[in-house]
Amino acid sequence: MSDEQAEQTPMADDAYQPTGNNEEQEDAGPLDLQDAVGERTYDEMLDEGYSPPERPLGVTKHGTTAAEQREGETLDERLGQEVPDVSAPAGDEIGDLPGGEGEPVDPEAGAVRAGRLVAPDEGAHADTTKEEVAEDVGVDGGAAGAEEAAVHVVEEPGRAAP
Repeated sequence: MSDEQAEQTPMADDAYQPTGNNEEQEDAGPLDLQDAVGERTYDEMLDEGYSPPERPLGVTKHGTTAAEQREGETLDERLGQEVPDVSAPAGDEIGDLPGGEGEPVDPEAGAVRAGRLVAPDEGAHADTTKEEVAEDVGVDGGAAGAEEAAVHVVEEPGRAAP
């Protein structure tokens, strides 16, 4: 690179130098709504008009007149406006009784959790069957994944338990 090109090419420190005035900062100020593109002007908003709500608000409430505001509400009026907390009676949901006493039992869900599930060849060979087959090899120190922990043993009808 020649000396002429080096003088014309700005270096890193020379690339941006403040100008001393704040023209850039003045341009970055907030825009006036009249100048914004696509925004409704104040006159357009007034031309639209106002649509009142479908039902009157506050007409039946205490304190809409100046006299009512001066007097204030009585305790009975204030208590009459309160909405009571409604909660379900205790013991109406599934699983809310301690120990599960009196709870319905799903016959399709087994009571005994399966252990670790392993393929018959322990996953060492390629699958030759289209079905997923696995054997319960017992609980492996409680280190079952969520999928294995969700599996429960369901006894087949007419078959004795192992």
